[in-house]
Amino acid sequence: MKEENEILLLKGNEAIAHAAIRCGCDGYFGYPITPQSEVLETLAALEPWKTTGMVVLQAESEVASINMLYGGGGTGKRVMTSSSSPGVALMQEGISYMAGAEIPGLIVNVQRGGPGLGTIQPSQSDYNQATRGGGNGDYNVIVLAPASVQEMADFVDLAFSLAFKYRTPAMILSDGVIGQMMEKVALPPCKPRRTEEEIVKECPWAANGHGLKSRKPNVITSLELDPAEMEKKNEHLQAKYRDIQANEVRYEETNLEDAELAIVAFGSAARISYKAMENARAQGIKVGLFRPITLWPFPEKEIAALSRRVKGLLVVEINAGQMVYDVKLAAEGRIPVGHYGRLGGIVPSPDEIVDALKKLTD
Repeated sequence: MKEENEILLLKGNEAIAHAAIRCGCDGYFGYPITPQSEVLETLAALEPWKTTGMVVLQAESEVASINMLYGGGGTGKRVMTSSSSPGVALMQEGISYMAGAEIPGLIVNVQRGGPGLGTIQPSQSDYNQATRGGGNGDYNVIVLAPASVQEMADFVDLAFSLAFKYRTPAMILSDGVIGQMMEKVALPPCKPRRTEEEIVKECPWAANGHGLKSRKPNVITSLELDPAEMEKKNEHLQAKYRDIQANEVRYEETNLEDAELAIVAFGSAARISYKAMENARAQGIKVGLFRPITLWPFPEKEIAALSRRVKGLLVVEINAGQMVYDVKLAAEGRIPVGHYGRLGGIVPSPDEIVDALKKLTD
């Protein structure tokens, strides 16, 4: 691996692997499942244990891999896993445990169609699972939605930074389109893994053997049997989530200055919607595009403001309609909010989206 910046032609899954090594990841624990297996395969081919000392391990299951994250993150290490929809469903208990114990870590979900085993084709039907926590209890994880292979690479370091800043799990919610497509990627510069001394300084909460001469052992757990103490713990978590909502919302706006209508879409659906926006404008329809980058925290204030400027919103998703409810809540009934989606791994075309826009105006 070269030290300087590199520009390569990569799949989205491959970009995740390259970026993980370059951003100082300490360990990857995963299990193969289509359409994200290239993350593990690329890491195995790159052999980072020979260059940076990064651990790469194929766990015996998704349940095992998320619990390895719990252990590794609990010592202050930058650790990650990746999977696809059914596999991430199996991880939900572990993610809930990590949120409750305030353990940082990165989960990558390259979505495929469901329910159940469903199909290996792309989908965005895990939106509700990702943005509502997915497991038991009152919690959230930070959710970043890349719309390009470049963002697959860029969001790895960003997700780790946010996870450790707030001591919470973070998720990159991608899909089979972005994971499998190939684009030119400018890989991030290499930075070394943190030393044990740096981890002690940056993560005084971590349960490891360093620093025990100057402190008592740290105990990390999500368990609390005293209801009053458990309420305090939950109130602390809710205050942290409000802090994240106030400071970490990310989004992108395109051609909204003169727009009468707006498309709201994330991930690969946003890429297709961009072309639909261009086609619609060529037909005289003044439409813009609003792309949420953080699905949680959701840009509800920004969409509320948008709903005061345009005459209608069309939410485009590759699912039966999930983010549309968050958009409707933000719009508060001020304007019509429509939805267009495809199911079963079928991706909508730009022309289909333009037709849906015309129906919204009718």
